[in-house]
Amino acid sequence: MIRVASPEIGDQELRAVEEVLRSGQLVQATRVRAFEAAVEAHLGVRHAVAVSSGTAALHLALLALGIGPGDEVLVPDFTFPASANVVELTGATPVLVDIDLATYNVDVERLRAAVTARSRAVMPVHLFGLPAAMDPILEIAREKRLLVVEDAACALGAEYRGRPCGTLSEAGCFSFHPRKVITTGEGGMVVTSDGALAERIISLRSHGQVQAGGRTRFEQAGFNYRMTEMQGALGVAQMGRLPSIVERRTALAARYGVALRGLDRVTLPVVPEGLRPVWQAYVVLLAEGIDRTAVQARLREQGIETTLGTYAVSAQPHYAGPGRPLPKSLRAQEQALALPLHPGLSEADVDTVARALGAALGA
Repeated sequence: MIRVASPEIGDQELRAVEEVLRSGQLVQATRVRAFEAAVEAHLGVRHAVAVSSGTAALHLALLALGIGPGDEVLVPDFTFPASANVVELTGATPVLVDIDLATYNVDVERLRAAVTARSRAVMPVHLFGLPAAMDPILEIAREKRLLVVEDAACALGAEYRGRPCGTLSEAGCFSFHPRKVITTGEGGMVVTSDGALAERIISLRSHGQVQAGGRTRFEQAGFNYRMTEMQGALGVAQMGRLPSIVERRTALAARYGVALRGLDRVTLPVVPEGLRPVWQAYVVLLAEGIDRTAVQARLREQGIETTLGTYAVSAQPHYAGPGRPLPKSLRAQEQALALPLHPGLSEADVDTVARALGAALGA
């Protein structure tokens, strides 16, 4: 089976985890801090705070920025539902915004139109590792006095006009799920250059705990969103692989671009000028009228695993309501197809997938 995704785990990761298990120190300590330091150095930020998942990272960033009941947060509609769920978990209201089908990222003009007097923040998502249109988004945020939290779950290593994704706003949030660019199993990270914000996030991730004068106090009702030492050790090893992983993913995406060129009824990913994606996934858009499920079944018969891109949040039962689902996001949910892409893939595998997809569409 040519898998749609597969984490790159080697002897270094295995040894690192074994060392932790033998040490007896399993909960957030020196290895987690080493992972945070590696991310800080890579991104050029002052503070990186490791947490238990990408969802936890988003949740804590919003809470630490003071988002709560009565606020609205603008969220792209085509994303994993966690992006909207965390807004609700703060007591605020997610306002779902339709996308640009060329990039799958938020439509900036629709974003501007969605701002109301209750809008407090915007959460751009760098979907599939392609940077969102941050300059116009940040301009809207300045005009409307909105906070910005980047959902960079898929985008560690991606750059927007030479600047790392996740560092362009008040806070950036990453995920280390096995389908992401690097993995710690589960796990996440909030990055910021605001020291006070980082301190609030550090407190919130560990039950509202604060260390002062050699004593521990609990100043707020926080969470247990800590990362384990096993995850921290994995993260340190994975950060050493990051440049080669991004390079390999980029080469494979380029190969897909050649292999799929001219394929009828398939729209390939678009990368606007000045953006450097990390290709967390290679997602094509099938023409309307094509039965994606049937295409996936034919590919599976050929030993090729595929999946949908992600979800139209507005099409989910919890978020149903007037004017929903949003049309472009729904189109992407129904017709986007994620093809195999991971460092273990060969150029021959890419060519095999491309040929099989052409045959499946012809059938």
